[in-house]
Amino acid sequence: MPTDSTTPPTTKVILGCSKCGASLPDEAQFCLKCGKPVSSPPKVSPVVAASPASRIARPKPKRRILLWVLLAILVAVILWAVTSDSTGAQQVQEFVGLKQDRIILDSAFSVGPHTFRYYKFALPEGSVNVAVVGQFTSAADSQSSSNRKDKAKDADKETDNNIEVYVLSEPAFTVWQNGYATSSLYESGKVAAGTMQAEVPAGAGIYYLVFSNKAAPKTSKAIHATVLLRYKSWLPDWFRRMKGRFLDWVGP
Repeated sequence: MPTDSTTPPTTKVILGCSKCGASLPDEAQFCLKCGKPVSSPPKVSPVVAASPASRIARPKPKRRILLWVLLAILVAVILWAVTSDSTGAQQVQEFVGLKQDRIILDSAFSVGPHTFRYYKFALPEGSVNVAVVGQFTSAADSQSSSNRKDKAKDADKETDNNIEVYVLSEPAFTVWQNGYATSSLYESGKVAAGTMQAEVPAGAGIYYLVFSNKAAPKTSKAIHATVLLRYKSWLPDWFRRMKGRFLDWVGP
């Protein structure tokens, strides 16, 4: 009959009489030969079989592979939502507040002869992929200050409907305003209508949208324009508002 290897064997102790040396069974209390009382047998510590060390639970390879696959899918979805120009990705960006459109101008106005009109706008902190987009139209103002004689003289000439539109950084606007040539983020040239698509450097900054009628000495221009500031922001609006309120509370 096989023996269970995990059960320690029973240890049998053989006693000997301390007086005559006769062998005694382990339960004997008196020597069977000389009658001397037998002292208590020594206690034998039971032999405990060393149990094998418990194995450390490790995740199964299949679970680990599944976790890596799910992580890769999540990263791919995030990259797609951030970088793709598809309709679905744009909707995701708008939902999480990553992509935002802010109105710079959406109105009709007049620009007098030999003057200009500007609209100042600020680029939020943490903004990337920034662009100024929109459309505008220009036409000679019917309420121009030109008198009837001037109109009669110019009847045979082409009507001046042109306007010049610029997007300038704050330093460039200062230079341009003083009558000097400077670099611009967008320049339409002399046109009666146009579509704007001006790329703006990432990061916070101050910019100017300018409608210039400097080239027309007598004719006012009636302008209608819709211009948006389009950007992606890694800082949600609620975070910027909270930061602004904290700075206002702390003070300068």
